Parts: sequence; structure tokens; C-alpha cells
Amino acid sequence: MSAGLFGLLDDVAALARLAAASIDDVGAAAGRATTKAAGVVIDDTAVTPQYVHGVTADRELPMIKKIAIGSIRNKLLIILPVALLLSQFAEFLLTPILMLGGAYLCFEGAEKIWGKIRGHDGHAAPVAGTGAEAEKTMVGGAIRTDLILSAEIMVISLNEVADEGFWTRAVILVVVAIAITLVVYGVVAVIVKMDDIGLSLAQRSSALAQKVGRGLVAGMPKLLTVISVVGTVAMLWVGGHIELVGLDELGWHAPYELVHHLEVGVHDATGALGGVLGWIVNTACSAVFGLVLGAIIVAVVHVLPFGKKDDPAAAH
Repeated sequence: MSAGLFGLLDDVAALARLAAASIDDVGAAAGRATTKAAGVVIDDTAVTPQYVHGVTADRELPMIKKIAIGSIRNKLLIILPVALLLSQFAEFLLTPILMLGGAYLCFEGAEKIWGKIRGHDGHAAPVAGTGAEAEKTMVGGAIRTDLILSAEIMVISLNEVADEGFWTRAVILVVVAIAITLVVYGVVAVIVKMDDIGLSLAQRSSALAQKVGRGLVAGMPKLLTVISVVGTVAMLWVGGHIELVGLDELGWHAPYELVHHLEVGVHDATGALGGVLGWIVNTACSAVFGLVLGAIIVAVVHVLPFGKKDDPAAAH
């Protein structure tokens, strides 16, 4: 009797270890997938605060909550089922779809740079309005923008776990969707309330609190600028890398092999720093490739005659 009990306990312990290992595997895979999607995540974080710019302070967090709920719905109810079905029954479409997302990232990054050169931002803040209808319009616009960015995040993440089983992929993508949404909109909430926190601190009697408060108020625009720059670079890097790998998988090996040879050459020539410097070379080459591709797309959309008619700036 005791032997059977101990055997049962051993089986339970083995199952517990297996479950713990599975949870660890899911967590590790979700972490890898999230890292690959970093460029889009940063861009999402930089773009969203613009949709609550100009609204009253008491409506900022409720609006962010509505956008976050819409983002979760986008990821779990629209993008996730489509992505899983494609990965299960039409896996050959994943690389082209991923490359389309990568090309869009390159376009977004290059367009931001083009906008800075021309003196206007590619992600201009929507005009703020008052009342429930205006708020509904702004939230709807933010959720539509999020749908595009979330689709890129989920497809990039799916590509990282394509070798996993169907249900494992589903669990990992659910974890990624929830984690990224919490991180993005948690950070957005902090960013949009940072000036309010700063103003509150600046009105206190403590000299230190006043100094910190004024620093927060002055620092928010700078923080958004840093996030925007990092997001632009990350989009070009991630988008360019997606395109290089995709072209290699589709049969055009030369661009990827050139970058790979440069990376290996730097890695082998720089000793202990080889890993870091090799990664930097790969990242820089991917970003340059992404910038060139993005610039071509921007030229087609905004510069060539058949693209000018869609460009409001072309009329001025």
C-alpha cells in the first residue's frame, strides 16, 4: 500500500516538474518573441500618447483603458485566430506576410525620418476635441492604429515559435499579447500622467519635491523624443532583418549572406568583444537595408507623381 502511495507521489512530482518545465519553456519562448517585436512595441508606446494629447486630465486614463481593451480584443479575437490558422494550414504564407509587415516597418521608419527632414512628423497627433463623440472618435482611431501594430507584433512573435505545437503556439501568443498590452499601456499611462505628477510635486513646500516636479514636467517631451528615436531605429533594424531573412528563405541568398559574412568576420577578428560587435554589425546592416527599402517605398508613396496626390504636403 505504502509502495503504491509513494509511486503515486513520484508520478505527481514528475508531472509537477514537467508542468513547471513547460511553463518555463512558454515563458522563455514568449520572452524571445517579445524581444523580436521590440521595434513595434516601442513604436506603439511612442504613438499612443498622441491620441490623448489635449484632452482633460480626468479623461486621460479612462481613454487609455478603452484603447488597451481594444488592443487586447484586436490581438486575441482578430489577429490570434487568423495567425494560428495560417500557421497550421497555410504555413507557406507566413514568410510573405511577415515580409509585408517588415516592409511596413521599414516604410514607417523611413517616413518618420523623411518627416523630420521636411519639418513635419509622420505620426502627427490627432486634433483633440471635447465631448463623448470626439473621445469615441479618438479612441477608435487609436484602436485602428493599434490593429496594424498589433498584427506586426503577433506575426513576428508567431514566426519565433513556428516550430512549437499548435496549442503551445496559442498559449505563447496569448501570453505575448497580454504581456505586451500591459507593458505598452502601463508605460503610456505613466507617460501621460508624468506632467500631472510633476505639477503636483512642484506645488509642494519641499524644495526637493519642487525640483523633481519641474524635472518631470520638463523631461516628458524629451522622453517622448527619445522613445520616438529609439522606436524609429528599432523599426528599421527589425524590418530590415525580417526582409533579409525572408529573402534568404525565398531563395535570394546574397543580401543575407553578405551581412552574415560581415558579422562573422567582425566576430572572429575582435576576440572577447566579438559577440557584441558582431551583433552590432548585423543590426547596423539590417537597419541600413531597412532604411534603403523604406526610402524606396516612401518615394513611391510621397514623391513620384502618382503618389503625390495622396500626400497632403504635396499641395503646399
